[in-house]
Amino acid sequence: MTHAAPSKSKVYPNAAAALADLKDGASVMSGGFGLCGIAENCIDELERRELKQLTVISNNVGNSGRGLAKLLKKKQIRKAVCSYVGGNPDLEKAILAKEVEVDLVPQGTFAERMRAAGMGVRAFYTPTGYATLVAEGKETKTFDRPCILETALHADFAIIKAQKGDRYGNLWFKETARNFSPLMAMAAKVTIAEVEELVELGDIPPENVHVPGLFVHRIFQGKDYKNDIEFLKLADDTGATPGAPAGAKGWSEAQMADEVVALFSQGCSVNLGIGMPTLVAERTPKHLNVMMHSENGVLGVSGRPTRGSVSPTLINAGKETIAVAKGASFFDSSMSFGMIRGGHIDFCVLGGMEVDSERGLANWMIPGKKVTGMGGAMDLVNGARQVIIMLRHKNKEGETKLVKRCSLPLTGKEVVNTVVTDLGVFAPTGKKFRVLKLAPGVKREDLGIPEELLEG
Repeated sequence: MTHAAPSKSKVYPNAAAALADLKDGASVMSGGFGLCGIAENCIDELERRELKQLTVISNNVGNSGRGLAKLLKKKQIRKAVCSYVGGNPDLEKAILAKEVEVDLVPQGTFAERMRAAGMGVRAFYTPTGYATLVAEGKETKTFDRPCILETALHADFAIIKAQKGDRYGNLWFKETARNFSPLMAMAAKVTIAEVEELVELGDIPPENVHVPGLFVHRIFQGKDYKNDIEFLKLADDTGATPGAPAGAKGWSEAQMADEVVALFSQGCSVNLGIGMPTLVAERTPKHLNVMMHSENGVLGVSGRPTRGSVSPTLINAGKETIAVAKGASFFDSSMSFGMIRGGHIDFCVLGGMEVDSERGLANWMIPGKKVTGMGGAMDLVNGARQVIIMLRHKNKEGETKLVKRCSLPLTGKEVVNTVVTDLGVFAPTGKKFRVLKLAPGVKREDLGIPEELLEG
């Protein structure tokens, strides 16, 4: 059976023609994770036209003057609906100066709200964000655990980029460049896709179509792609030493990663957060058969690439270049967070600002000073079976980050199972910290934790 072609051509000559009816005050979803997979031509056209009062829905709104951050610099954005601010000083500055209204959304909820919009689901309950600032003003209900009500997220336009597309609007994405784009294509009134390759019908095999053309209203062949890499990390540049610094007590970051690996079980699945946790992928021996998951849409991270195998569309949650193992898979953000939120990930390893004896974690915000954004952390601490926090034991003032109760905004309440610091390994019990192991040369009095909060 054959299908008739669309009555009106979806193919446009360029970004200017495809975006001609996008006006001041529009809401715009923009695909991409960091700078990976962003709609470069569409963003440049929005900047050229100097459109104002835009509501931009994007995971992180560009980075350091690139991508959507160009619109921030020109004050074209009125409101940002996003998940992560870290690495984007333009957005953090605008938020702290109250130049941009911001709605920070946990990354899994961000993806699911768009998926819900595309599926006709008006709202859903989730445990992600319960007992945090995210829950303020939202309806709560208890099922097997307390949950908050989140509503579907729509937009006037979506601007997305794919590697290949045809004149029906069928799209195919390369490696981790898929991320939020399929969800945004479903959730917007008008979806505009730019592609690196506009191919003939049938050149994308039906089983390889990632976004069916039904969701794409306009498509054009893009040009002059930069495909910027935010953080080039190579296999011969681990950035960590195997031993602790000379004359210092405690473990190096690499040794901390080894202590984390010691907690893993054979054949387990592990999600790694940004920063120090990324070292865990490189320190995990192959005989453990661990499947490393990264929230931007890959299962099977194997560490860093060689210089000759670097790909701008192959990154981890920290926007760093990665390599993947045989048997790896790629998927969109909804599937990725389905793995997390559905309880299919055995361990997650995250950084932190504070961990308390009641098993609470704070790792996304210092009010009035720093707005990192929660990214996927709130989803991870509520979805992974075991939550491991990896952090430097003390802050710049020499105070312990292991406290009776978190003073910073919570990422999750009663969620942490194990904490690995440069001074030891600890398990918060709900009332105290059980000392599981101390680094060589470290004594209990070095920890800075009141003795009444320690056991074991």
